[in-house]
Amino acid sequence: MSTENVEGLHPLEAIVVKAFIGQDRLSEAGILARSPELQPSQLTMALGWLLAKDVLRVAEERQEDFVSLTELGEAYAREKLPALRFLLEIREKGIVPIRELQTRDDMEAEEKSGAIGALKESGTVRIAPGGVLEMADPDKANAFENLQLLIDRLSQAKPVSLKMLSPEENETINAYHRKRGKGKGIFRIDERVERVYATTPLFFQVQGLIGKKEARVEYGQLTPELLKDGSWREKVPRKYNIQLRPARIVVGRKSPYREFLDFVKLELIAIGFKEMRGPLVESEFWNMDALYMPQFHPARDIHDVYFVKGSTYDAGLDEALIAKVSAVHRGKSKLKRSGSSSSEPTSQGWRYPFDAQRTRRLILRSQGTAVSARTLADRPNVPGRYFSIARCFRYDQVDATHAPDFFQVEGIVLGEDVHFRTLLGLLRLFAQEVAKTEEVKFLPAYFPFTEPSVEMHARHKDLGWMELGGAGLFRPEVLHPLEVNVPVIAWGLGLDRMAMVALGVSDIRQLFSGDLELVRQKRIRL
Repeated sequence: MSTENVEGLHPLEAIVVKAFIGQDRLSEAGILARSPELQPSQLTMALGWLLAKDVLRVAEERQEDFVSLTELGEAYAREKLPALRFLLEIREKGIVPIRELQTRDDMEAEEKSGAIGALKESGTVRIAPGGVLEMADPDKANAFENLQLLIDRLSQAKPVSLKMLSPEENETINAYHRKRGKGKGIFRIDERVERVYATTPLFFQVQGLIGKKEARVEYGQLTPELLKDGSWREKVPRKYNIQLRPARIVVGRKSPYREFLDFVKLELIAIGFKEMRGPLVESEFWNMDALYMPQFHPARDIHDVYFVKGSTYDAGLDEALIAKVSAVHRGKSKLKRSGSSSSEPTSQGWRYPFDAQRTRRLILRSQGTAVSARTLADRPNVPGRYFSIARCFRYDQVDATHAPDFFQVEGIVLGEDVHFRTLLGLLRLFAQEVAKTEEVKFLPAYFPFTEPSVEMHARHKDLGWMELGGAGLFRPEVLHPLEVNVPVIAWGLGLDRMAMVALGVSDIRQLFSGDLELVRQKRIRL
């Protein structure tokens, strides 16, 4: 690139060039240290321009850990640590009743108890007779004062590399930092890629131009003000390099996971399925009882299902329908399997006292099959094919393949000629067309509302085999109270995991990522 094109240096570029005078190599942190007027975002822009002009080059890339304050740390920078606030009061008064400290309203109860505990554990204070605190060893207060000094230092600085801190400061940060984005730590540690930049031969030609540029006043845009007062005549327009790549234009688009959900919906509609819908807040009746799940089933435990806070019940349920479902649960209903000519009952039920009040209790929907139960009770078409993309909620530990809320694609097919082989064919079709995988296997399973039942597993390129969901033929105990007299196949597949395969991600949390680059780059593999 010629020096003529380089004459169009932006003022931010000139600041970075001056930072390199006398230096062959500088890191981003080093440039910021030598150019305090620069903000990190401004430095990023200026470096990008200088790299494009071949004035600088990237000499080295390294990963470094940088520390900054969390919101709690910023609060402690303004108001001081709770332990120090207590110490100041104890030093001033000599003794302070514990009860008096606990009734202060300038901090949370957890902070107050934690501060008292930390002061006692460190040996700085002791409990004297009468339930009062007094100083025990004033020298032990140094640890809290040093922690406050570190907080104050970080509150006035940009994120600092851990390498720039002393071993003692690093030890303090490790003791009080917020791990993995959770908890109420004082410090936050972020891993960043730190680049070291070096000058190129063209740099020295550009350096010689800096003095000339500073001797003249430039303008980057001819504004009405410049034209009005005529000052444009005394200034020089800044040169622009039209060979530079233009700024990246990023158009708005849907989240890849939202696109995946829409894709699944359109695929099912295209092959003749009708969409069914149901509420997120559901009664236990539709979520479990109508599906022949007994009221002593462990899935109703607080560890699996989320209950609506307070004594909340659905008062609009059909009493006659509740009575029919109750009779099946108690083994008091005569029913026969579809296609059987026998009038003898084929089920003895669960044989327990059915609680008609509990069945009205409201919960967050834990399975999409609740939508199928509502549809079957609403006189569906026979033959008929229905689907639902249902958001469900279950208590679970979050990891790469589990989340406390998730989407299921729920479906039912009614007809005289549907059977288990029909079900397996549909499941394989879903795996191929939706999850975009050919590696599928079926394993026997148990569900209270289907018999026979099956689980579908698909192979993920990184995580190996993982369960996508369950399926089966609805039991007569489900169909009889709903007055459905034909076979019904049903399935509920985890769309989040199918999306992981289709989008090529290895962590379910990436489906809801705020990483804009990930959102822009991911596409369904059609």
